[in-house]
Amino acid sequence: MLAATALAGVAITLGTAGGASAHGPMGGNGGGLTTILNGLVSKGTLTQAQVDAINKALADARAAGDAARTARRAAFTKVVTDTLGITEATLTSRLQAGDSLATIAGAKKDALITALVALETKEIDDAVAAGKLTAAQATTMKANVKARVTAMVENTRGMGRGMGHDGMGKGGRF
Repeated sequence: MLAATALAGVAITLGTAGGASAHGPMGGNGGGLTTILNGLVSKGTLTQAQVDAINKALADARAAGDAARTARRAAFTKVVTDTLGITEATLTSRLQAGDSLATIAGAKKDALITALVALETKEIDDAVAAGKLTAAQATTMKANVKARVTAMVENTRGMGRGMGHDGMGKGGRF
């Protein structure tokens, strides 16, 4: 299984370098990688069992990433709604209407920034504890947390479509 996971990494790296990717040319999922892996099976470089293990590892990693993004989004939403004393429905409708978090927060803007800085700092610390970041990387990231959070709170672009870790609909960095 470890060899299959390593081969998946190599296949993705090779796919990226050669123009192919885990996504097909039209944005489909797995088209490019599937072609590469099937070619390796045809050449006898990989067995079908190895390809199946690679595909399972990729699917498991995708599911874990989706779960982590969902958890971060829920934590972000909870911090915002708890700090501001509003419902998720109110938050969502105001963001979709184009209001920034700063506008929604009003006089509670500084409290919201403090709460979101604490959330992001905890996520960075958790990533260090899980071995996903080094202490040096964490220090670098923490140096800019307040500026990033403040900019995100004051931003109005893109926030109506799924609030991610950084409020822009994107997942986390680790």
